[in-house]
Amino acid sequence: MSSTFTTLSTSGLQLRRGSRAWRSAVELLSSMRFAISLLVVVAIASIIGTVLQQGEPLNNYIDQFGPFWASVFHRMDLFNVYSSWWFLLIMGVLVVSTTLCLVRNTPKIIADLGSYKTHVREQTLRTLHDRAEGSLELPRARMVQRVQSRLQSRGWRMRVHESETGTLVAAKKGGLNRLGYILAHSAFVLICVGGLLDGDMMIRLQMLLTGKKLLTTNMQISQVPPQYILSQHNPSFRGNLQIPEGDSSNTAVLTIGDGSVLQPLPFTITLKKFTVDYYSTGMPRLFKSEVLITDPRKHKTFPASIEVNSPLTYDGVTIFQSGFDDGGSHLQLRAWPMRGAGDKPFDLKGDVGSSRQLSDGSQSLRLELTGFRAINVENLHAAQQAPVAGAAKARGLFGAFDRHLGAAVDTKATDHPTNVGPAVIYKLRDSAGQAHEFFNYMLPIDIDGMPMFVAGERSEVGGSYHYLRIPADANDSVDDWMRLRAALHDPQMRQRAVDAYVKDALPAGTAPKLAAQLRETAARTLDVFAGVIPRDAATGKPLVQSPGGLPALAEFLEINVPKPQLAKASKVFIDVLNGTLWQLWQVSRQQAGLPPAKEDKADQRFFNAAVLALSDATFYPAPLYLQLAHFKQVEASVFQVARAPGKLIVYLGAGLLILGVFTMLYIRERRAWFLVKDDGENSSKTLMAMSTNRRTIDFEREFGALRDAVLQPSGKSPAGGADPT
Repeated sequence: MSSTFTTLSTSGLQLRRGSRAWRSAVELLSSMRFAISLLVVVAIASIIGTVLQQGEPLNNYIDQFGPFWASVFHRMDLFNVYSSWWFLLIMGVLVVSTTLCLVRNTPKIIADLGSYKTHVREQTLRTLHDRAEGSLELPRARMVQRVQSRLQSRGWRMRVHESETGTLVAAKKGGLNRLGYILAHSAFVLICVGGLLDGDMMIRLQMLLTGKKLLTTNMQISQVPPQYILSQHNPSFRGNLQIPEGDSSNTAVLTIGDGSVLQPLPFTITLKKFTVDYYSTGMPRLFKSEVLITDPRKHKTFPASIEVNSPLTYDGVTIFQSGFDDGGSHLQLRAWPMRGAGDKPFDLKGDVGSSRQLSDGSQSLRLELTGFRAINVENLHAAQQAPVAGAAKARGLFGAFDRHLGAAVDTKATDHPTNVGPAVIYKLRDSAGQAHEFFNYMLPIDIDGMPMFVAGERSEVGGSYHYLRIPADANDSVDDWMRLRAALHDPQMRQRAVDAYVKDALPAGTAPKLAAQLRETAARTLDVFAGVIPRDAATGKPLVQSPGGLPALAEFLEINVPKPQLAKASKVFIDVLNGTLWQLWQVSRQQAGLPPAKEDKADQRFFNAAVLALSDATFYPAPLYLQLAHFKQVEASVFQVARAPGKLIVYLGAGLLILGVFTMLYIRERRAWFLVKDDGENSSKTLMAMSTNRRTIDFEREFGALRDAVLQPSGKSPAGGADPT
């Protein structure tokens, strides 16, 4: 069987010269088993690179995995798998190993293509699975001609070999199947070589030879030292540049590992106009950049249009429209304190991408304006108020967010996509580096018939936003609610509200003791709701864990009221809370010089929403609420620029891979032998055998048809048949 087909060995090249270590290394490197092992490692690394988001800032990974595991993954370069030194090294070794496998096996395959195996012995043919034997009343020469005629009519190529024992006709068909191995492995080498040429390996090699370094700090492009800037004649690169409307740039940023380098372009791109269209769902439908290309070397300037899937290629550099972003919109914000009662709102100005220091008196914060969206489409069908439940534990600067704040709207509904207007995105970061990201809408959103200012928050990178809903007053502002919030945290205002509630709830002539009891109950209820939690006399610890709001009041009742009386007491306390908060609202409006609120449907609806917002605001993890007041939008286009000489090599490799896989799957190599011997004066006996690299039903049919055509005379059965074994 081994002489029938040339099998491809999985062992490596065995050199006859050189040291033992060198010969062992070459044999290992050129072995197919070693190449497959490397391929498995590359596959595992690719899975890691696909599952784990690549190229994010290190702080994002620290927030996601914690300091210890983020440090471990960082040292292993798992955050930049495809540009890590070990991945590039494995790819390079894999290219060398596969090339050596090709060098070792290609001569055998080429030699096998021209071989017809004419020296196969009769004993070997009888060991093959598909064989038959028959006798015909034809001389040996006539029988050989018959075999050749039948084979030739079916497209077989053959050779005839005469020996003392008989005449052997060796034929083969589908020999191109073996070329599939060469094509597929050559394609793999070409694709890897093209990828390495266009990847970070070439840039890292240039940096090693020319002394260039990675820039790991943020600075203006104009201030970057020369050692962080690559040559304009760099043969391959792929980077990004962001250009605001009306600005120009001729420098791309290439991110490599934890740092970056700058790549000067041979021309300058000026963004004249950026256009973006949206679907009704809020997804971008089309974004297009009208640019001006200026080549100072050729003194040439020309306009061009760049769209998604319609790049521009000039001077060997391809410019892709990869996205769009804010180009530094000018924002005016109004900052409302969310802690205490004495602070007044103040105005802030800043551009998207800028940052500044803030202080609320007790801590220093850094405000980072990270984004602005002029269009935001939300589904406003059946938006529900999220339930308030559970207790929160303090964490970091802001405290936990739990489930007191829910989704902005019902995310499952897709019936009513609506543009709810502009929104600002910002981060508040404390001195320890911990940050929460906020997403605040500028205009009130109609949720279940009530206009609400929606303020989103998330503490985890890539996590979902949780939202605080602040009801809009009659002037579509947050002023009325903010006054109520400030009054809730003012002890004097709470006392005035309690006095007004007791006076309004009890008729004239009520016993002083009863009035004092109601005053104490109302004051305690309002204090607990405001976050003024009584402490245990023995331990000095707060009696409840929640920082305030309805959860704190619920915990307080569970501790101080017997369980059989809890339901009745809860109703009484809720009535007292609503009454005191209503009076607190009236007091806050009176202090602001506004008329008293009316007990009509509109004011009652605002009040109910305001109470829930006050409860949720206890868990709002920020000392400030920033409201977008005015803006001047500046759009920016994000381009990807690439010089990729390996692209054509990859395309060639892809074509060879398709051709090689097609050849291996759909072309089957078959070999047939007919050993014709004399069986008397005018008759001959023929032994037929066939083999293939892949036995299928079609092969069995082909064997049977060829057997009948050669060994069976007209109207008679063959003297021999397929061996039942």
